[in-house]
Amino acid sequence: MKQHLAAVALVSLVLAGCDSQTSTELKTPAQKASYGIGLNMGKSLAQEGMDDLDSQAVAQGIEDAIGKKEQKLKDEELVEAFAFLQKRAEERMAALNDEAAKAGKKFLEDNAKREGVKTTASGLQYEIVTKAEGAQPKATDVVSVHYEGRLTDGKVFDSSIQRGSPIDLPVSGVIPGWVEALQLMHVGEKAKLYIPSDLAYGAQSPSPAIPANSVLVFDLELLSIKDPAAPAPQQ
Repeated sequence: MKQHLAAVALVSLVLAGCDSQTSTELKTPAQKASYGIGLNMGKSLAQEGMDDLDSQAVAQGIEDAIGKKEQKLKDEELVEAFAFLQKRAEERMAALNDEAAKAGKKFLEDNAKREGVKTTASGLQYEIVTKAEGAQPKATDVVSVHYEGRLTDGKVFDSSIQRGSPIDLPVSGVIPGWVEALQLMHVGEKAKLYIPSDLAYGAQSPSPAIPANSVLVFDLELLSIKDPAAPAPQQ
């Protein structure tokens, strides 16, 4: 099954890549959609380490398929080639994940030594930037927050602050690092969180913007605890 999925992904890239190279204009919906497919698949496979595909061989494969010509390689050879690329991509990804885990561990070890940073039993690190004396939420509460999430290199991957719109969320419905941190905060407080990967997304990458095994850094402001008895706002 994995080999089949890899083959499908590669064939999709081949189709997209060929179109993007041969089409000199991006005017019609079909041309634009083709370019979008190629762009998305190219980004995906580049992240997986499949960045050395032969564009001429790609074009030849497309030409043979569309022209209904006899394929130049046997199915067994294609399956073997796809399996090789899949295995190589997995090995590269494993190496990158291992490097990310080591870098995250080093970051947290150094960060824990900074003045004002507290480390909980779970490994969560946080510092209170602005203190307040408001109520503390429980795991069963819904809260309103403003936040900005970054990687340890400072790259922002999500921000309600930039969008200019806070979000409401259940305390128990977020990543473990947030579940713990929110219950340590008081309404009105601002905190900076340093969340180990095992309290975030671990070895699973939720999006291309967040690599696997990433330590996540959040600026978090607890605006309010929602009143469950309050009527829903009018639409």
